Order: sequence, then structure tokens, then C-alpha cells
Amino acid sequence: MTAVPAAAQRVAGDLELHAAATRPDLLTPAVLAALPAGAWVCGIDPAVADTAALVEAAGVPPDGSANCVVVSGRREGEERVAACVVLATTRADVNSAVKRALDVRKASFLPVDRAVTESGMEHGGITPLGLPAGWRVLVDGRVAAAAWVLVGSGVRRSKLVVRGADLAGLPGAEVVDIALER
Repeated sequence: MTAVPAAAQRVAGDLELHAAATRPDLLTPAVLAALPAGAWVCGIDPAVADTAALVEAAGVPPDGSANCVVVSGRREGEERVAACVVLATTRADVNSAVKRALDVRKASFLPVDRAVTESGMEHGGITPLGLPAGWRVLVDGRVAAAAWVLVGSGVRRSKLVVRGADLAGLPGAEVVDIALER
């Protein structure tokens, strides 16, 4: 068995990491199919799936955690949907940077029920891995530059630990400065 890299364990806090490919029970089929080599997964209590709760419950550092939010906007009658990945210490700049990246007049968060239904993932577990074809993935430069980040796994009962560069290399991913400090 491969040893967990120290930097990967740091972003997982007190959580026990497993090679993600060995724990398909903790992932959706679409996420499992999209896993980059070297990804790790950890089981969590679904009640602490939200970042702030997980930081408190498991000693996960906020600067090593990434959030994925789904936004949309319209241009000339065409809806443009994107998953935006930003560090938990920042927030997606939906009204400016994301709007520009999507080339829309107004961008807004996709309603939760739509994001869940269309992504095939659970609220609180949406991740940039395994998203529907055609969705853009906007990865903030700080996430792309991170050695490792903790992100959703598609379900509330686990989290993934992946390299920032692997998120930046996902199909449809674009590295764009889309985050503002909290």
C-alpha cells in the first residue's frame, strides 16, 4: 500500500485517508470514473459535510479545503453552466470574475435542486470531478497552485484529497482567478 503523502494528510486533518480507487463505496460512479491517479478519500459523518463544520469536527485546515459551487448565466438565450472551485478561505466572485469568464450579463448560483439533479451529486458533496459533459469547470488559480486540497466526493459521507494540478487538468477545466478573500 502506498503511504499517504504528508501534505495530503495535512489537508485531511484528523481524517483517515484511503487510496480513492480502493473505496468505490465512498464515491458516486461518475466521480469514481473521473478520479485522477493518486487521489485519496476519507469517510466522514454526513452531518459535518459543510466546510465550517468539518473544519471544527476534524481539524481540517480551511486553507487546504476547496468548495465547489455551481453557477449559471445566459447569453443570447443560451444558458452557460459552470462549477467554480475556490479555497474555503475565499469566495467565488460570481458578480464580476465568474460573470466575465462565462461571458454573461448576470451570473447566479444554480438553485440547489437543479445542481443536485443535474450533477447527480448530493448537496454538500458536489465536486468538480465527474460533472456532466458540457459544464465548464472554473478552477481558481490558488486551488490550481495548491499541492493538495480537500474537496467534495459527490456524496456527503466522504471527501476527496486531490492535487490542485489534477483539478486544473480536468476535462473542461480552466484556471481563472475567480475568488475574493472572505
